[in-house]
This record gives sequence, C-alpha cells and structure tokens, in this order.
Amino acid sequence: MDAPSPPMPLADTEPPRDCPRCPRLAGLRDALRAEQPDWWNAPVPAWGDSGAWLAVVGLAPGRTGANRTGRPFTGDGSGAMLFDALARHGLAQGVYGGDPGDGLRLEGAMILNAVKCLPPGNRPVPEEIRACRPFLEDQLAALPGLRVVIALGQIAHQSAVKALGGKLPKARFAHLAEHRMPSGMRLIDSYHCSRLNQNTGRLTPEMFDQVFVRALALR
Repeated sequence: MDAPSPPMPLADTEPPRDCPRCPRLAGLRDALRAEQPDWWNAPVPAWGDSGAWLAVVGLAPGRTGANRTGRPFTGDGSGAMLFDALARHGLAQGVYGGDPGDGLRLEGAMILNAVKCLPPGNRPVPEEIRACRPFLEDQLAALPGLRVVIALGQIAHQSAVKALGGKLPKARFAHLAEHRMPSGMRLIDSYHCSRLNQNTGRLTPEMFDQVFVRALALR
C-alpha cells in the first residue's frame, strides 16, 4: 500500500507520481516500491509556506529520508540540522520529529529540491538534473513573494542559477557566496547539511546560521 500523500502547497507544479522522465530513477523507484511498499517511493513534493519569501533548494531525496517519508529533509541526518536552523531564525514552528506527522510547519520558507526522485547512491547524473529543472523553475516562479534562495551544495547551486536565469561562469559556488540573479533575486550558497558534512566539520551550526542571518538581512 502506498504511503499517504503529504501536503502539496505547489500541487500544480509537481510531477506525476510515476514520472517517466528519468529511466534510471524510475527503475530504482519501482524496485523500492516492491522492496518497501510502505515508503513514499515517488517524486517528493515541495513543502512549506506558499507565501514564502525564502526558498531552500536541496539536492534530492535521501533513501531513508524524504524518499521514505514523502517530506523534504525528513527522516534522515540532514533534516535535524536544517529544521533546527529554520526554527532558530523564526522560519519554522513546532518540533521536528523526523516524521511528516510531527506537526512542524514553515513560516515564510519553502523547501524544494533540484531533483525530485531518489538517485542511486544519492548522485544524480547531469541528464537527470536537466530533466528535473523545469519543475524547479515552475516552483520558484509559483512563489510570488520570493526574494531570497538558499542553495544547499553545488548541484543545487547550479540548478538554482539556471532556473533563475543566471549564468554559471559569473556565479561560482562557495559557502556564503551571494549572487544577484537577473530578476533581482538573491541566491546564497551553503554547504549541504548532509550527515557527512556535519561529521567532518565542513558545515557547523554556526556556519549554517550565518547563511540564514544573511538571508534575513536581504528579506
């Protein structure tokens, strides 16, 4: 039996549950549906406040995180760091419990992904990133109050720059790098809040806080 559908604040911009655009990702999805029938195992929808001024763009669903639960950054090691940071800066209300039923809600923020479906080894190939970019473009465009975008990691940065009409040679990724997009939108880069980056000290809570402090200053 399929997992229950999470709320979809940008439902009109979401891919179908059986999106066929990326054969490799569709094959993994089908295999996991047989192996783990109670998991979400489908494109993970955007989640947050439809009146958001801030969008956080991640890479792709994690196998036992969003691919299992159906909510971005929910159920694996990256979620606690992200949602704790959002809460510290007044962008999340409630307590993150690692489950879509934990009652957590976002205020002024929306979470998106560069790639909607789980990629093998958490590594999408360029063709898959390109195939999924129209969904990111549509979702960014569907947020009328959007002013600031935070990209978590280099792939999310590259997709966000292209989705916002920017040019990559002029917008190089670096933690806390800031880029002005043609529309006037501001893009801020951050290292991804993956468990690996946390464990190695590549991204600390203090470093992550700096990203949100800057975003709030640009609101």
